[in-house]
Amino acid sequence: MIDSDGYRPNVGIILTNRDGKLLWARRIRQDAWQFPQGGIRRRETPEQAMYRELAEEIGLEPQHVSVLGVTRGWLRYRLPERFVRRHQKPVCIGQKQRWYMLRLIGEERYVRLDRCEKPEFDNWRWVDYWQPVREVVAFKRTVYKKALNELAPLIFADGETPDTAAP
Repeated sequence: MIDSDGYRPNVGIILTNRDGKLLWARRIRQDAWQFPQGGIRRRETPEQAMYRELAEEIGLEPQHVSVLGVTRGWLRYRLPERFVRRHQKPVCIGQKQRWYMLRLIGEERYVRLDRCEKPEFDNWRWVDYWQPVREVVAFKRTVYKKALNELAPLIFADGETPDTAAP
């Protein structure tokens, strides 16, 4: 499903623990880390897509998390030209995402990367709040920074993240 501007609707998941650390996942057989994310299917709301992706990618069910909030609107990023598949119609030039901030309320042992037929991740860890902005692939950095800035007040009452200066 691609919108009229060439963007694929998608959800991003930022999962925090009680210490304000974020779940950071490594793409299978790659040295590439990211937050869980995935496309929104036809007739699926962003929230439904978020719960489906949460289960497929990291094995968590709704009872394992608390939804703290979601970005107000869509955050967009363009794909580098080498990733745009011009032969496919409609052409997808990037993704537009709604980002969800979740808190893990279940036990860590429920995080499982092997719950779907084709796992996307092979490792995960808890990281400091701004670390993902520094480590994610360059073309996603602006979206990550926007999402983390907008959602930070949901987990940091004083408005100050642990590293007060975002990268």
